[in-house]
Amino acid sequence: MSSARAAESLSLAVAVNRLPVATESRTGYSRDKFKHWNAGLNPTDGCNTRHEVLIAEAVEAPTVGARCALTGGSWWSYYDDTVVNAASGLDIDHMVPLAEAWDSGAYGWTAARREAYANDQGQASSLIAVTGKSNRSKADQDPAEWLPPAADALCRYTSEWLATKLRWGLSIDEEEQRRLYQLAAGCPSQKVTFTPAP
Repeated sequence: MSSARAAESLSLAVAVNRLPVATESRTGYSRDKFKHWNAGLNPTDGCNTRHEVLIAEAVEAPTVGARCALTGGSWWSYYDDTVVNAASGLDIDHMVPLAEAWDSGAYGWTAARREAYANDQGQASSLIAVTGKSNRSKADQDPAEWLPPAADALCRYTSEWLATKLRWGLSIDEEEQRRLYQLAAGCPSQKVTFTPAP
């Protein structure tokens, strides 16, 4: 019997309403509590999660060499509408940053679940290849504190943020909720599609 859970699709406003509101706390957080990057979906191919995401999200596929060395290829960083022509110029962003996930409920997870979160390729929006500059600008901020600079990115970003929080059963704080409702109002036709994490 399959343990896969069915995908759900919601409007942004309904998705925001679905998330529990809770006060966040960073007490006890360490990035080391989220093991990444692990051996990825295929532990025998020499490619870790970072490499697998880069391969999956390439606009033009790179050449994959020994030990998963990537040469060539191109990627589109949608946060800042930038084309990148070298894998080394990209970061893999956790859509909901590890610290934010901790604050929002991951503090209560097992180490194995935190590792699964940090390497999640079960939903395409969980890990995103973006420019290092945009990833550093975002850091561990939520949408009340940071949004991607490309205007056309806002609706997609809001949808993917909500999809990740819903997938992993994470909470939002009051300020985050207010901003997400504002963003939802500006994206009436955008949907959130997510599959609950195993």
